[in-house]
Amino acid sequence: MITAFNRRTFLKTAALGLGAASAASALTGKHRAIQIGQTILTWAMPLAEPDQIEQGIRDIASLGYYGIELFGTNLQALQENGETLIPLLQKYNVPLVSCYCNVHLTDPVLFKTSLERLVEAGNIIKKAGGRVAVLGPNAVPRETYDFKAYKSQMVSRLNECGKAVTDLGLTAVFHQHTSTCIETREETVAVMEAVDTRYVKFGPDIGQLQKGGADPLEILKHFLPIVQHCHLKDYLGGPNWAGYCPLGQGKLDIPAILDLFEGKQLAGMVMVELDQSEKMPLTAIECSKASKAYLEKLGCGFRS
Repeated sequence: MITAFNRRTFLKTAALGLGAASAASALTGKHRAIQIGQTILTWAMPLAEPDQIEQGIRDIASLGYYGIELFGTNLQALQENGETLIPLLQKYNVPLVSCYCNVHLTDPVLFKTSLERLVEAGNIIKKAGGRVAVLGPNAVPRETYDFKAYKSQMVSRLNECGKAVTDLGLTAVFHQHTSTCIETREETVAVMEAVDTRYVKFGPDIGQLQKGGADPLEILKHFLPIVQHCHLKDYLGGPNWAGYCPLGQGKLDIPAILDLFEGKQLAGMVMVELDQSEKMPLTAIECSKASKAYLEKLGCGFRS
């Protein structure tokens, strides 16, 4: 567990971990034909300022990731500031692949508003060359929440979102999330087995699955035919990054997860992600560099 690390200690430990975790791949010389992207979360939260958004796009592009994921609210922030996304993507030569869009599944009034915003974001995603709208569920008070009471309406609303996104020529993927109305293994499985998968695909966050008490490999294997996007996140349970950590420093079997995606065609992309937290041991770009170095040792390539 990471406790009271300074940056030098963290980087030294990270380097040791990278060497051990990647030894098998280094020995076999394995090359993975998987294009890896990065979400903007470590740089810019949903309500980030335009300069934070541009910094994230610039850093992700500079490291050779194949694509980027923004928040739907990032698109709105840029527009409200008199800017548009396309010139930024062209400036830094990185494609938009997906956007994370919050949809309110447990309140009918808030759902209507979130659906309207989803369609607005979807139009921008399509215009900017993106392919995927990630459907993120709303937060709930988990201690009193009754999943069974909301399940049928949540499934119906996800289907409605999926149809709206499909009508725009995009792919909708559902992303389960901790502290929301769909968090646990049981909730995730129940919803994904009930939705209309012609319109709603699966875009799991493997770190969120681990943190929520599920086995990420089991869930991925079970739903692999409808997985069209993925957030690649490691989980340690320490005090930083909401318990997550750069790839290769946590509990997840990242090589086995990458194996499942080998040769699989995705509407979206496997996206590295790491949350923000106060007093992070590493800057956002250092986090991204650490995960990239680990993935390279596992045989993943990046743009030059």
